[in-house]
Amino acid sequence: MTRTAPLPRPHHVPRTRRALRGLAILACVPYVSLKVAWVAGSEIGIPAGSVLLDHPRMMAVANAVTVVADALVVVLALLLTQAWGRRFPAWLLALPMWAATGLLVPIMTGYPTQLVVAAVTGDGKAAAPAEPFLDPWVFGVVYGGFILQGLALGTLFVLYARDRWGHLWNGRLGALSARTSGPGVRAVALAGSVTALASATPHLLWATGSTTGLSARRIAERDADFHVLEAQWLCFLAVAVVATLLLVLRRPARLRVRTTLALAWTASAAVGCWGAYMSLVALLPETDPGKHVPGLVQLSYAGDMITGFLLAACVAFFLRRRSAEA
Repeated sequence: MTRTAPLPRPHHVPRTRRALRGLAILACVPYVSLKVAWVAGSEIGIPAGSVLLDHPRMMAVANAVTVVADALVVVLALLLTQAWGRRFPAWLLALPMWAATGLLVPIMTGYPTQLVVAAVTGDGKAAAPAEPFLDPWVFGVVYGGFILQGLALGTLFVLYARDRWGHLWNGRLGALSARTSGPGVRAVALAGSVTALASATPHLLWATGSTTGLSARRIAERDADFHVLEAQWLCFLAVAVVATLLLVLRRPARLRVRTTLALAWTASAAVGCWGAYMSLVALLPETDPGKHVPGLVQLSYAGDMITGFLLAACVAFFLRRRSAEA
């Protein structure tokens, strides 16, 4: 008689993680529904005269791409809560999670801050754009969904990473091996700091009221939201540089590795991913000269992108070395 091997026990997903997975997936519905409607030709939420109506074919392609990108949130939510996700290659998971962090965190911090500033000062939209972009309700629906996605997916990733790689960021900076940050990594971190300084200069000027390098259209449309976003980029640049330098220099000795690593990961992602996204938007063809993105603005976007990528490379090297040591 042949003995039958016992069936493997099904992977148990804790109730909290199931709830977070469901929240992350449901939070995609408003954004994806709007994008699908726009691809199909609907103009819901788009007022007459919006620049989104100037290039219908290009916008259809862009909307289709963003639908696919948001659908990846569903894939990530499943991956982070299923048994097969534990066997997924680390680098293949880290890259989309780093990108998701970079795209969602600035919205999670910037949009609520804009609402608070608007409530306090009453100047949230003091200088409304000459041509409307989207109906106001669209921003609340879409950004609200993004914030829920970020909270749910971010929590799932933290829990997943703690279970799978928690040993990589235990302890304090002073206990790290010198192999985690060789001369090459320190040189890359220094290069990232230099590009961050160059990129931060125009952001600082614009945040403090300067109009240097801005188009006449942008100058006329500046409001409290504009200054909030510029100040936010300065904060992300500063945190990315400082956290990465602390990580590669392993100082101060008593600072926790996990705190430094989390700040370096998040801030470098925000700077790099949004810099790349805005650089791509700035390169899109535009027939109206008044809507062209000025050269200094494009350079600042490129500087953000390069800074984020350089500092993220330092974080990746650190994790790779720690993994090899473990």
